[in-house]
Amino acid sequence: MVEVFKTNVKQTEQAAVLVTALSQQFPMHYINFDLDDCDKILRIEGNSICVSTIIQLLQLQGYFCEPLA
Repeated sequence: MVEVFKTNVKQTEQAAVLVTALSQQFPMHYINFDLDDCDKILRIEGNSICVSTIIQLLQLQGYFCEPLA
C-alpha cells in the first residue's frame, strides 16, 4: 500500500524530523519526502497505513498535510 500526501514542509531538516517521528509510529514502513515537487510530497509505503494518524502527526508539528488523489 502506498499513500501520498501534499504538505508544506520546505526544508530537509524539517523533513528529517518528521520522518523520524513517522518512523516511530510506522516502524516497518518506507517514508520519504520529495521537497523538489511543487506539492512537497510525503510518500509512505507499507501495510496498514492510517491516513488520519499521519495527518494528525504533521498537524501537531505545525504542518499542513492532505492526501493526494
